[in-house]
Amino acid sequence: MELPFWKSKRLDEMTAEEWESLCDGCGKCCLHKLEDEDTGDIALTNVACRYLDLGTCRCGDYANRQKNVSDCVQLTPAAVPGLRSCAYRLVAEGRDLHWWHPLVSGDPGTVHAAGVSVRGEAVSEDAVDDLEDHIQGWLDEVRDPFGKRAAGGPCR
Repeated sequence: MELPFWKSKRLDEMTAEEWESLCDGCGKCCLHKLEDEDTGDIALTNVACRYLDLGTCRCGDYANRQKNVSDCVQLTPAAVPGLRSCAYRLVAEGRDLHWWHPLVSGDPGTVHAAGVSVRGEAVSEDAVDDLEDHIQGWLDEVRDPFGKRAAGGPCR
C-alpha cells in the first residue's frame, strides 16, 4: 500500500497542489497577533483579516492575498518551524495529521466540527476598533474527537 504524500514526502518535495492541500482550513493564520514590545510574547486575537470568509475560514481573495495584505502569512518550508502545531509543522516533524484534518477525514467540515477553526469565534477587522480588546485564550486550545477542549495549540 502506497503511503499518502504527506507521509512520503518532505515539505520541499511537494507539488504546489499537495502543499495547498495541507492547509486544514482553520483560519488561525489569518488572525491578527499582537507582540509585547518588552517580552516579545505574541498574543492572539479573534480578529480576522477582512478577506477571511468567517463561514468557510478560507481567504476570499487567495490569489491576491499578498498584494491585498502586505504582511499576510506566506507559508513556505522555511517558515514552518515558527508555527505551533498546524499540519505543515506536523508533517515537517514526521508526525501524523490530526483526525479532523480534511486529508485524513475526507471532509473539510471536520475542522469546524472539531472546534479547531475560527468559525463562530472570529470577527472581521472591519468591525474592531482596538485589537487589545480581542486577545483570546481559547486559541491556544484544541478539541479532542468528542468536541472537548484538549491541550495543544494552533498555527501562529
